[in-house]
Amino acid sequence: MNESSKFYYLFFLFIIFALLTSCTTVSYETVYPTLKDGKYDSEFPYRGSSEELETISQSVKRINSTCFYKTYIFKESDGITLKNIQDRSLEDIAVETGFADQSSAGTGTIIYYWAGKVALLTCAHVVNYPDTVISFVADTDGNPTDFIETILVKSKQSVYVAGFPEGSNLEILAIDKKNDLALIGRNYYSTTNYIFPVLNYPLGKSKELEWGSFVYIFSYPMNFQMITKALVSSPNLDDKGSFILDAVINKGSSGGIVLAIKDGVPNFELVGIIQWAPGDANNIIAPEKRKGSETYNSILPYKGKLFVKRNLDIKYGIAKVIPVSAISDFIEQNSVALKKHGYYLEKFAE
Repeated sequence: MNESSKFYYLFFLFIIFALLTSCTTVSYETVYPTLKDGKYDSEFPYRGSSEELETISQSVKRINSTCFYKTYIFKESDGITLKNIQDRSLEDIAVETGFADQSSAGTGTIIYYWAGKVALLTCAHVVNYPDTVISFVADTDGNPTDFIETILVKSKQSVYVAGFPEGSNLEILAIDKKNDLALIGRNYYSTTNYIFPVLNYPLGKSKELEWGSFVYIFSYPMNFQMITKALVSSPNLDDKGSFILDAVINKGSSGGIVLAIKDGVPNFELVGIIQWAPGDANNIIAPEKRKGSETYNSILPYKGKLFVKRNLDIKYGIAKVIPVSAISDFIEQNSVALKKHGYYLEKFAE
């Protein structure tokens, strides 16, 4: 190939390269024309974000909470009421006593760690159990009467965070049953070598979310750590900026964090936590629980006691979110009490 031919060949390659580069730039600007619009993104991230997602996931933990109750069962014919159990020992008037437990699973996120003190954000219903549960005898129409059937009195509760050192049992630092929010924590002092990875992303503004805003959810459905994506629906359901997601969540997702992206990765912002998915509750007949979770023989007739169990049929594909503004209000309202115990969460009370 002579010098003239080489020149035209290289010139042709240059033109092809310039055209391809120009097309790439035009395509990028066409597909992502509003990345810097100051709004929450409504499209899938334009670049990989696995490194950031892995870092975020390290601050998200699985919570298992169990409450133990002393149970008192009364004979219907004795006509025990709230009035006539006052100043009387339940042990003396109950026909049978025993023990029962209730358990729940959820998700918590480390939002604070300093000088050995760690705090996690979750939903109240994950860790909250009533001190006393009273059930009444029902009449023939199914309506409760004044006569007591059973009383359950809380004897002990444990809040377990998987992976934490020293038994992983935490206490409730603050709780808001109305807004379904709770802070759990513990003072590990400064002797532990365990590193508590704190969520290090700013608070967002859920009221600025729009129809179709793209979000990531970090949670522990069925005790498995998962990241899922969803789109916002019904933004600004109330004056706090609540919203709904099209996420498929399961038991254990409550308390999982919801992060939106503003002007592209890695600009994640916390906009809320998962509260619940709708479901239909119904009663089912269940056998008594065997020790060690042993199963019954399916080919032999069951001859033991039968119990009524409350079952929830989850309607998948809809998830209610507690907005970040409610979280900030909750922490601010409890800031004085938290500071007395050495927890300074000013960032979340803005």
